[in-house]
Amino acid sequence: MRPDTPATPAETDRANHVAEAERLERTAAMYPEDAEHLLLQAAAHYELAEARDRATALYDGLLSAESPQSPALIRALKAANLWEYGHEAEAQAIIAGIRTAAPRDPAPWVIVAESLEAHDELEEAHATFTEALDLLIPEPERSGGGPGIPLAKHTLLLGRHRVRRLLAVDHDSWDALADEVNRTSVSLDELHDPKRVWALGSENPAELQAEISRIRAELGSYREALSRPFPVAVLHWPSPEYTELLSAYPTLSSEYPSYEAHLSSTEASLRELTTSGTANVGIVTGTVPSYEAFAASEGSSPEDVSLLPQYATTLAARGRAVAWPPAAGAACWCGSGTAYSACHGGGSA
Repeated sequence: MRPDTPATPAETDRANHVAEAERLERTAAMYPEDAEHLLLQAAAHYELAEARDRATALYDGLLSAESPQSPALIRALKAANLWEYGHEAEAQAIIAGIRTAAPRDPAPWVIVAESLEAHDELEEAHATFTEALDLLIPEPERSGGGPGIPLAKHTLLLGRHRVRRLLAVDHDSWDALADEVNRTSVSLDELHDPKRVWALGSENPAELQAEISRIRAELGSYREALSRPFPVAVLHWPSPEYTELLSAYPTLSSEYPSYEAHLSSTEASLRELTTSGTANVGIVTGTVPSYEAFAASEGSSPEDVSLLPQYATTLAARGRAVAWPPAAGAACWCGSGTAYSACHGGGSA
């Protein structure tokens, strides 16, 4: 039966977000190895749909799992969500626990600090940003200036600068680093000026246009910081998975004549991509059950060689890629346990 009145755009948006969340939940059930990543996306859609209780249920389910991959991140997201629908005390308790645990990942710190900021707990937000920076940016990175600080930590610097502007305190060394990592054409002092919002009430079109330009610049900066385009990925099969794959699907030996050839071909493909100018290159690790599930979802046979690059791209899109080449002194991607420079990286220039 049709409703008496058509759905408003907001209602339609909420329904779309719920539908997408439910689709992601179904997909997570098909790919258990990627369930956490997919269910976090689903929870975000429930939050956008104002179905915050359903988001909380997903966070609780992830935390009750045997070994969640990112427990601090899940708790931070849960706390921010709880606070948005009236559970301030529980949210504050979770945030206090996260700060005590001092995770090494920037993301939980950003989420809890911004949640504190959003609820006008500016002093606590400032303290949280500062604790994170002291923990996560060691002296060598600070000494190298802005270029020496990984992109994932920029949001901590920018967030702390923003809060300090709201608190009307003077610049310090962290603020100087925030200025260095700012990639917009507008200075951070201007972007984070609390008085900017007053311009939105102006009746002067020029003032309004100027403020719109500043907001666009700030949003562009946030999008760049938050954007993590998945890399162009090359598929690697660990030795046990390689053996199982060819045992189950011997026709794939045309693609994989030997394990040594597979490893050499993987390294060569990675180098060729880099030489050709591809900036974001990574490796994804295949498993036979995951590959079989992917083939089934495509309505195809695992023996179809054309599925292999599609499978690699899908794994990368689900956040499974590891950046290549490995960091200096790190173990080789092939799983030998040997340093990359002494293994497949031995021929690097």
